[in-house]
Amino acid sequence: MPRGPRSFVLRHTALRAVPGVEAVRLHLADDVLPLWRAVQVETRDADAPIPYWAFAWAGGLAVASYLRERPEAVAGQRVLDLGSGSGLCAIAAAAAGASGVLAADIDPFAAAAIRLNARANDRRVSVWLGDPLDASEPPDVDVILAGDCLYEAPLAEKILPWLHRANRAGIDVLIGDPGRRYLPTSELVELARYDVRTTTELEDLDRKQAAVFTFTGSDSSAGTA
Repeated sequence: MPRGPRSFVLRHTALRAVPGVEAVRLHLADDVLPLWRAVQVETRDADAPIPYWAFAWAGGLAVASYLRERPEAVAGQRVLDLGSGSGLCAIAAAAAGASGVLAADIDPFAAAAIRLNARANDRRVSVWLGDPLDASEPPDVDVILAGDCLYEAPLAEKILPWLHRANRAGIDVLIGDPGRRYLPTSELVELARYDVRTTTELEDLDRKQAAVFTFTGSDSSAGTA
């Protein structure tokens, strides 16, 4: 990556308002497949990950909408945005008055995009380039946001036990999801549901319904819809 992830993000995206949460602006791309190819060329890696960071996904849109309506869910709290991607949920948490926001992602392009997007929205977001799931103990935060993290079986099998441990440790967990296959609905209670418009053609529908969930029996201060 001779020119660096930040330069790459700026070259391949445009800053624009996010549908449904227009108060937030992100560096977004129009077509995922050409961008994915560009990432492969830039990194010289045919197995480079899909550039999730360049799109607003349904689960993240639901979390951002929820925090706009219910800022008390994170106001004054320390927040971790897991698998942050574009940083949409992290930025929404900062806008809702979180005392500190940490956006975690394993993709260096995502880390660059999060920094650019936080600056574009005049929000303070710290970036963790790494995988919190590798830590044996939950992070020292009050709330964990997981927007659209359950799209693959191996990932869901890794994330869900970790989120359960965090919840048992007293951390509030908010999961945003459009009803993907690996969402464990029997373990969750729905807090709110939204009609959202995604910004990627990888989704089967341009408009989807997505919801925000927490664990059944959780003492989450987020409340119910």
